[in-house]
Order: sequence, then C-alpha cells, then structure tokens
Amino acid sequence: MPPKLSQKPCYVASDVHLGAVPRGTEQAFLRWLEYVATEASSLILAGDLFDFWFEYRRVILREHFRVLAALAALADAGVPILLVGGNHDWWGGSFLREIGLDFRPDGAVLDVVGQRALVAHGDGLAPEDRGYRALRRVLRSRITRWAFGWVHPDVGTWIANQVSDTDAEGPPATERQIRLAAALEEWAVQHLRAHAELSLVILGHAHMPCVREVDSGRYYVNSGDWVHHRSYVVLEEERAPRLERWERG
Repeated sequence: MPPKLSQKPCYVASDVHLGAVPRGTEQAFLRWLEYVATEASSLILAGDLFDFWFEYRRVILREHFRVLAALAALADAGVPILLVGGNHDWWGGSFLREIGLDFRPDGAVLDVVGQRALVAHGDGLAPEDRGYRALRRVLRSRITRWAFGWVHPDVGTWIANQVSDTDAEGPPATERQIRLAAALEEWAVQHLRAHAELSLVILGHAHMPCVREVDSGRYYVNSGDWVHHRSYVVLEEERAPRLERWERG
C-alpha cells in the first residue's frame, strides 16, 4: 500500500504558446486548468504560456482573456501559481501579480512538494544561445521596454507575430529542437551535480517532454509543450516525477 501523501501534487506545464496555437488547444488547456483546480496543491508554468505578452499600462491583450480569467479564478481558489517568464512572454509585470500569479521573469529556486527545485524556462542556457543571450540583454533593457510601450498594441502584436517561430502545423521535433533538448538536459545534469541542495531542475523551452533521474531521487524535468504534445508533469511527495498527456480534448 503506497504511503499516504501529506498534500496534493504539484502540476507543471510550459510552452502553451497561446495566440499561436489553434483555438482547440486553448480550450483543452482551459479544461486542464479546471482539472488542476480539483487535483493540485500548486501549479508551475515554466515559461512561454503566451506566444506574445507585453505589460501595457492600460491594455490587456484580448485573445488571452479566457486563460487569464481562469488563472485568476484558480489563484482565488487558493492554488498557488508560479509563472516563469519565457523568451516569448518575459515582458510581464504587475498585472500578472494583481490577478494572483507569482510571476518570476528569470525563474526561481523554491520548495516543491518537499523538494528543493530550480525552475526556469531554459532560454539562453544552451551553448549555441550566445547570440541570443546578447540580444536578450537588449530586449529586456528598461529603454527597450519603455520604447515598446509606446507602440500601439495592434502594431506590437503584429511585430511579435512576424518574428515568432512557433509552428503549430510543423513536425513535433525538428533537428534544432532535438539539439536544444539535448543541450538543456546536459545543462540540467551538470547543474544538479554542482548543487547538492537541489532535487529537481524544471525547465521548458525545448518542446520535448523529459523526466530523467540524474542521481538517486534527483531529477531533470521538462514538461514539453502544448503546441504538439499537450504534455505536463505531476510532482508528488516522495515519488518520482510523472509525465502525462492531456487527452480529454
């Protein structure tokens, strides 16, 4: 008989890319959030929830209303939600916190179901991301953020759509994604072995689900994506992380 757990599991998802996926994917994600509300002690969203997000002072992007309302209701119901900024939606801010999300643009180290975990999106960690790391410093600067805030939201969204590389109709695993997934896994393994206090490294970004036991009871976890896999991870106290796929439409 399995041991009785002291709390419900933590659920982890990433790379939903709302705004670049079909409406059916958004509807499935909303139903998954309803399920999480009944099953989870907490929720971690490890980046790129939105294909584009910018925190305008007076405007909220209308295409994300349903999901934002669902997340606010989940937070109001007492389920803590950690939202990590990804390379598509790092420009979050006070509004996300006002609706009850713990928004961390650069990730966080925290306790998850009794285990110490590093949670990050994963962009900029691969060796081939050197150029991106330089560009990221520019994109995330206060000057760039201030200047973009003066761009009309319709124009800003159009620009973001033009530069987005999210392809909901392409193959589930490109050569680039396979290389990226391998690089992030290697980074996570090295990070776990260099930080004995950690039991989990939780990333997204690669769009390829993965749970790997690095050492006894210590895991690298990547929740995959909702563009192709609709995958998520269940973290339970004193049990190995479990990969799942949402099949309920």
